[in-house]
Amino acid sequence: QVQLVESGGGWVQAGGSLRLSCAASGRTFSRYAIGWFRQAPGKERESVAAISWSGGRIYYADSVKGRFTISRDNAKNTVYLQMNSLKSEDTGVYYCAARFGEVRTTKYDYDYWGQGTQVTVSS
Repeated sequence: QVQLVESGGGWVQAGGSLRLSCAASGRTFSRYAIGWFRQAPGKERESVAAISWSGGRIYYADSVKGRFTISRDNAKNTVYLQMNSLKSEDTGVYYCAARFGEVRTTKYDYDYWGQGTQVTVSS
Protein backbone atom coordinates (compact mmCIF):
# COMPACT_ATOMS: atom_id res chain seq x y z
CA GLN A 1 0.00 0.00 0.00
CA VAL A 2 1.18 3.50 -0.83
CA GLN A 3 -0.15 6.77 0.53
CA LEU A 4 0.49 9.92 -1.47
CA VAL A 5 0.41 13.57 -0.43
CA GLU A 6 0.75 16.40 -2.96
CA SER A 7 1.99 19.88 -2.13
CA GLY A 8 3.26 22.98 -3.86
CA GLY A 9 0.14 24.17 -5.60
CA GLY A 10 -0.99 27.76 -5.53
CA TRP A 11 -1.74 30.83 -7.55
CA VAL A 12 0.67 32.13 -10.17
CA GLN A 13 0.55 34.53 -13.06
CA ALA A 14 0.87 33.26 -16.60
CA GLY A 15 4.50 32.69 -17.49
CA GLY A 16 5.39 31.83 -13.93
CA SER A 17 6.58 28.59 -12.35
CA LEU A 18 5.56 26.18 -9.63
CA ARG A 19 7.07 22.97 -8.35
CA LEU A 20 4.74 20.28 -7.13
CA SER A 21 5.85 17.52 -4.80
CA CYS A 22 4.34 14.10 -4.25
CA ALA A 23 5.48 12.54 -1.00
CA ALA A 24 4.86 8.82 -0.59
CA SER A 25 4.81 6.46 2.32
CA GLY A 26 5.79 2.85 2.03
CA ARG A 27 9.08 1.01 1.99
CA THR A 28 8.68 -0.19 -1.60
CA PHE A 29 8.11 3.23 -3.13
CA SER A 30 11.06 2.75 -5.45
CA ARG A 31 9.18 -0.06 -7.21
CA TYR A 32 6.20 2.14 -8.12
CA ALA A 33 5.70 4.14 -11.27
CA ILE A 34 4.25 7.58 -10.59
CA GLY A 35 1.96 9.67 -12.73
CA TRP A 36 0.84 13.27 -12.47
CA PHE A 37 -2.69 14.04 -13.61
CA ARG A 38 -4.82 17.14 -13.60
CA GLN A 39 -8.49 17.93 -13.70
CA ALA A 40 -10.02 21.22 -14.68
CA PRO A 41 -13.60 22.07 -13.71
CA GLY A 42 -16.06 20.22 -15.91
CA LYS A 43 -13.34 18.23 -17.64
CA GLU A 44 -11.99 14.72 -17.47
CA ARG A 45 -8.90 13.96 -15.44
CA GLU A 46 -5.98 13.88 -17.85
CA SER A 47 -2.42 12.64 -17.79
CA VAL A 48 0.28 15.28 -17.50
CA ALA A 49 3.47 13.27 -16.97
CA ALA A 50 4.65 9.90 -15.76
CA ILE A 51 7.91 8.38 -14.60
CA SER A 52 9.03 4.79 -14.19
CA TRP A 53 10.24 3.41 -10.88
CA SER A 54 13.88 3.88 -11.93
CA GLY A 55 13.34 7.25 -13.57
CA GLY A 56 14.58 5.82 -16.82
CA ARG A 57 11.29 6.15 -18.69
CA ILE A 58 9.43 9.43 -18.74
CA TYR A 59 6.32 10.53 -20.59
CA TYR A 60 4.72 13.93 -21.07
CA ALA A 61 1.43 15.05 -22.50
CA ASP A 62 1.96 17.05 -25.68
CA SER A 63 0.44 20.10 -24.03
CA VAL A 64 3.22 20.30 -21.42
CA LYS A 65 6.28 19.08 -23.33
CA GLY A 66 9.15 21.51 -23.04
CA ARG A 67 7.54 23.28 -20.08
CA PHE A 68 7.11 20.61 -17.39
CA THR A 69 9.73 18.27 -15.95
CA ILE A 70 9.01 15.21 -13.86
CA SER A 71 11.68 13.72 -11.62
CA ARG A 72 11.95 11.50 -8.59
CA ASP A 73 14.18 11.00 -5.58
CA ASN A 74 13.63 7.47 -4.30
CA ALA A 75 15.79 8.12 -1.25
CA LYS A 76 13.26 10.77 -0.21
CA ASN A 77 10.18 8.90 -1.44
CA THR A 78 9.25 11.96 -3.46
CA VAL A 79 8.33 12.76 -7.04
CA TYR A 80 8.44 16.30 -8.36
CA LEU A 81 6.74 18.16 -11.17
CA GLN A 82 8.52 21.34 -12.16
CA MET A 83 6.13 23.53 -14.12
CA ASN A 84 7.50 26.48 -16.08
CA SER A 85 5.94 28.94 -18.52
CA LEU A 86 2.55 28.26 -17.02
CA LYS A 87 -0.56 29.06 -19.01
CA SER A 88 -4.13 29.68 -17.93
CA GLU A 89 -5.10 26.32 -19.43
CA ASP A 90 -2.81 24.61 -16.91
CA THR A 91 -5.26 25.55 -14.17
CA GLY A 92 -6.75 22.61 -12.32
CA VAL A 93 -6.35 20.19 -9.45
CA TYR A 94 -3.16 18.21 -9.82
CA TYR A 95 -3.00 14.65 -8.53
CA CYS A 96 -0.16 12.21 -8.25
CA ALA A 97 -0.86 8.51 -8.54
CA ALA A 98 1.12 5.31 -8.10
CA ARG A 99 1.09 1.87 -9.65
CA PHE A 100 3.32 -1.10 -8.96
CA GLY A 101 5.37 -2.09 -11.96
CA GLU A 102 5.70 -0.54 -15.38
CA VAL A 103 4.89 3.08 -16.07
CA ARG A 104 1.58 3.86 -17.75
CA THR A 105 -0.11 7.07 -18.84
CA THR A 106 -3.80 6.33 -18.40
CA LYS A 107 -5.59 7.06 -15.13
CA TYR A 108 -7.27 3.66 -15.12
CA ASP A 109 -3.89 1.94 -14.66
CA TYR A 110 -3.14 3.65 -11.36
CA ASP A 111 -4.20 2.21 -8.03
CA TYR A 112 -3.25 4.83 -5.43
CA TRP A 113 -4.09 8.51 -5.53
CA GLY A 114 -3.31 11.58 -3.51
CA GLN A 115 -5.89 14.16 -2.48
CA GLY A 116 -4.76 16.71 -5.06
CA THR A 117 -3.36 20.22 -4.97
CA GLN A 118 -4.92 23.23 -6.69
CA VAL A 119 -2.97 25.12 -9.33
CA THR A 120 -4.43 28.40 -10.57
CA VAL A 121 -2.76 30.31 -13.39
CA SER A 122 -4.02 33.82 -13.90
CA SER A 123 -3.73 35.52 -17.24
